[in-house]
This record gives sequence, C-alpha cells and structure tokens, in this order.
Amino acid sequence: MKQFLLFVMMCFAVSSYAQTEFSTKFIPIAPINKAPKAEKPVDPKDIDIPPIDKPNVFKNPNPLNSNNKSVLLDDKKPISMYKTNEFINPGDAVRDKMTKGLNKTLVREGLKEDDRLLVKIDRNFGDIRTKSKYFTVKYRDYMYIDSDLIKATINNQMIGGVMELYANYGQFVVNLNDGINTFVMEAVSKGTSGGNTCEFKMYDDKGVLVRTEHWDNWDKGVKGTFVIVKE
Repeated sequence: MKQFLLFVMMCFAVSSYAQTEFSTKFIPIAPINKAPKAEKPVDPKDIDIPPIDKPNVFKNPNPLNSNNKSVLLDDKKPISMYKTNEFINPGDAVRDKMTKGLNKTLVREGLKEDDRLLVKIDRNFGDIRTKSKYFTVKYRDYMYIDSDLIKATINNQMIGGVMELYANYGQFVVNLNDGINTFVMEAVSKGTSGGNTCEFKMYDDKGVLVRTEHWDNWDKGVKGTFVIVKE
C-alpha cells in the first residue's frame, strides 16, 4: 500500500514538472532584415556642375594649353552672315598696311604704275610722211624696270621677236614699202609693278629724229598704230 502511494506521488510530480517545462508559450525571433535601404532619388537640378573650359583650337593650336576664359556649354556664339577667316595671322594686317602705304608712295614718286588706271584701249598715233627707205626705232622703259615686253609689226609682219624693255635704249629697223605702211607696236605684257610703260623714238635713214612718243600704264595686248606713207 505504501509502495503504491509512493508510485502515485512520483507520477504526479513528473506530470507537474512536464507541464511546467513544456507549457511555456513559444515566442518566435524575427529574422534580421539585411535588404539595402532605398536611397532618395537625386534631382539633376540640384547637381552643381562646374563650368567647362572649351579651348579655341583656331587661336591656340594646343588645346591643352588654353588661356581662354571658361564658358558654359550652353554659351551660344551669334551667327554672322559675313565671311570671316579665323586663321588670319595678326601680323598680316600690319604687313598689308605697310605694303599699301609703300605702293602709294611708289606710284606718287613715279616708280610704280597704278593698276586701277590701266589703259585698255588701242591708240592711233597718226600718220607720218617720209621719203626714207627705213626707220630706226629706239625704245626703252622710262619708268620702273619690271620686265615689260613689247613687239612690233609692219604690214602684219613681225619685226624681230618679243623685246624686253630696259632703262637703256634698244633698237630695231623698220623697212618701208612704197605707199602706205601700217606700223604697230604692242604691249605684250604688264610689268611686275603695274602696266606697261614704253618710250620710243623714230629716226629716218639719215639719222634725223622723225617722231618721239611714249605710252603709260598700258594693259597687256593694247596696241599703238602708225600709218607711215613712203612718198
């Protein structure tokens, strides 16, 4: 009987302990949130962009060594309808001005012909009556020696060849037919400094000066004509 009671008491004690140990309410542990936090989007207007220096490769060939002022990308250059050249050397303007001044001085002093005043119309020097069998024509450049060239014809036949004008006189002979002879002198070229300039003198077969003439600033191809009547 005592053993039975002891057994009942032991069973009751184990049952009480088991209920106390396993009846505790289970509280789950929340998992750790390792997801990255969402960042707030950035407004592009709030970004401070520093100005960008745009090198001018026309004025400064080395874009890495630019001394130009910084400009923004939206800097707009006004559109011009006039033709410009950004490759001009600043020294060219000074050179051109000096050349223009020198040219004016040479023209004023009679050392250079003015292209703006080129003679482009043929000239008739008139008639010459003579009993001479031939004329000797002496010619020279009475202005600046700049490789002026001339040629002469008598009755459409060339006399000699193309002749260059120098400071000293050159000469050629014109044989005359009986009656009317058409004698023509032509400016074959312009000189390097302007139009063609020539002075010439005609002598008869006795060495007597018959006629002296000149032309000033003739354009290439301009002709001067004489009608020589051999009586």
